[in-house]
Amino acid sequence: MPDTVFAFAFAPEVAASNASLRAYLHGLPGVDAVGVQARAADLATRSIKTTAKATAIDLAIRMVDLTTLEGADTRGKVRALSAKAAHPDPADPSAPHVAAVCVYPDLVAVAVDALAGTGVGVASVATAFPSGRAPLEAKLADTRRAVADGAAEIDMVIDRGAFLAGDYRKVYDEIVAVREACGAAHLKVILETGELATYDNVRRASWLAIHAGADFIKTSTGKIAPAATLPVTLIMLEAVRDHYAATGRRVGVKPAGGIRTTKDAIKNLVLVNEVADPAWLDPEYFRLGASSVLNDLLMQRTKLATGSYPGPDYYTLD
Repeated sequence: MPDTVFAFAFAPEVAASNASLRAYLHGLPGVDAVGVQARAADLATRSIKTTAKATAIDLAIRMVDLTTLEGADTRGKVRALSAKAAHPDPADPSAPHVAAVCVYPDLVAVAVDALAGTGVGVASVATAFPSGRAPLEAKLADTRRAVADGAAEIDMVIDRGAFLAGDYRKVYDEIVAVREACGAAHLKVILETGELATYDNVRRASWLAIHAGADFIKTSTGKIAPAATLPVTLIMLEAVRDHYAATGRRVGVKPAGGIRTTKDAIKNLVLVNEVADPAWLDPEYFRLGASSVLNDLLMQRTKLATGSYPGPDYYTLD
């Protein structure tokens, strides 16, 4: 049976006070935890073979955001990662490039220079990543710096403390302010679902971010476990699907963290196709925050083309 589509009216006055926003979010249908887990588990059993698998692998590669977010990041590491993003398999020019490279704001200019003319986007985390705990002025300065240096996408983190305390208005207002600071850049809002405790909170945070202007909703920073589980991604896909049905505005989804194999990536593509709509099977609307999965995708791609796997040291380790 197809999933039920809910249309949730949201008028501007809903966000006028924390009480009205709380009433709206707590009025969303509760998540059937057993049902969503069973649905995700069932979809995870779907198999894709031969030509369809080859198409799925190339699509998954095109959806990857290659990421380096470590304190030891250097300009050289960003350049090396950018080279891999543009040409994931130097021995096979038919291999597609990834969607974007994601770095800290101070390294955006390096990535922009390295990726000029490649078609690979540059994303930057901002807003006191990964904690989200900083004054709004600092978060906005972080965002404006990244955009000024050429970032086409901003990955912000919500203040989970404010959200869990029920201060939804603060979270909403911060997303609105960061959205404005982004200008023409796309905004991905990271919910850090591993800290939200319940599926109901994942649904509420998804709708809150969507209504505040997010272009994408993203599961995780990759720093907290659990990260991108299939049930959580399913709930977020339901939210963007239902919002599109109600408004005609399509919002993207990005699961991040814990996606390590080609099988994991394909399970997510099946989820998109079955829960949302094939229109989301595009890097414009679905991304994989999974740098570690790229090598496995490339190995599986070579296996389909040649009949044998390359050696484990054939690709760079990032």
